[in-house]
Amino acid sequence: MRILFCGDIVGRAGRKVVCEEIPRLRAALNLDVVIVNGENAAHGMGITGKICQELYAHGVDIITTGNHVWDKEEILSYIKEDPALLRPANMPATMPGKGHLSYTLEDGRRLCVMNLMGNIFMPETDPAFPAGKALVEQHPLGTEYQAVIVDFHGETTSEKTAFANYVDGQATLVVGTHTHTPTSDTRILPQGTGFQTDIGMCGDYDSVIGMEKTEPIRRFTQIPPGRRPFEPANGPATLSGVFVESDDQTGLAKRIHPVIVGPHLINHLPDF
Repeated sequence: MRILFCGDIVGRAGRKVVCEEIPRLRAALNLDVVIVNGENAAHGMGITGKICQELYAHGVDIITTGNHVWDKEEILSYIKEDPALLRPANMPATMPGKGHLSYTLEDGRRLCVMNLMGNIFMPETDPAFPAGKALVEQHPLGTEYQAVIVDFHGETTSEKTAFANYVDGQATLVVGTHTHTPTSDTRILPQGTGFQTDIGMCGDYDSVIGMEKTEPIRRFTQIPPGRRPFEPANGPATLSGVFVESDDQTGLAKRIHPVIVGPHLINHLPDF
């Protein structure tokens, strides 16, 4: 199975590059499934039903989120009706929506996608490690599922790396999201799970993690810092994510490659 997972979409610029590039990448990489993290898609904070439908119309299959999932109030009701939109599974069970889903391709192959949120320097949630371990054990690779994908939305590199190794061999791919900066550690772990500590963002990299530079710099330099709204940067954007190809018999990763398309960063595409 060939899967593309794109990092956090930030604002209008991020939506634009995703909608422009996904149809081309689906064809060029012969993709079976496209997943994106959409929690910053609505003006840099949250997501709306209209944005979800726009992404689906341009070739996205599944949307994950994170700590900003509830920033647009309308999503509280919308998420109940959208089968392809996830919120972190280790949020309280009383929250609307779901934290994982099963997705069946036209040829009958099955994929499970899970969304978790880290516990370090993040809003309080249930412990991520036991929640994630229980989910991967309930969705076994190579029997019921040809691929299992985990979005671990977390602040620290150590937590994301530790979790990936904790479920190594039980997931096809674990991606870190949230920090909006792609790491250069794309690899397959010893037991066969593909991993990248953070897959970056889809947005304008001439910014401070997707936001116009002025206000972040002001907060770091002014004492007392005060608070003014962040504004997403809207210059030419870059799509950043990761491509993984799994073995349909074992569900484990056969190969993995960063995908970066756009200005400001060195571009990467799989070399077939």
